Amino acid sequence: MTIMSAKMLCILTASLLVGPLPTFADSSTPDPTAQRSFSSMTVAPDEVGACRAPKPPMDLAETAYIRNGYRAIMRLMAAEKWHETKSCECFMNTISWEEVVEKSDAFRVSDDVRRPFDVSDLRLRADAMLARRDEACAN
Repeated sequence: MTIMSAKMLCILTASLLVGPLPTFADSSTPDPTAQRSFSSMTVAPDEVGACRAPKPPMDLAETAYIRNGYRAIMRLMAAEKWHETKSCECFMNTISWEEVVEKSDAFRVSDDVRRPFDVSDLRLRADAMLARRDEACAN
């Protein structure tokens, strides 16, 4: 095999694996001077009609794990209010973050300051209670 044919074999193999290489004369390439629009990278706000716990403020806790725990505790507190009152009102808006932090000691499962809550368990409990609420309020 000659040197030229080995180079051609490499080029052909690469083109089969990668696909055709673009050429400078290719008219299908986008115009680099064309203006592209950019709207925003912001996250869309939650649905207005949905009864959901708001996201905790960043300064509420040092880590996202603890903030997620506080959010799950808020959901549990709202579910407990529903259980007490049997009202289908959305109680998420009536509970303050200060109340959640005050009552969070009852939900502690560890002395570890980085992981004081079992967030997975809190979420599962809140999901179950709120599912019962949703079912009862749907009728």
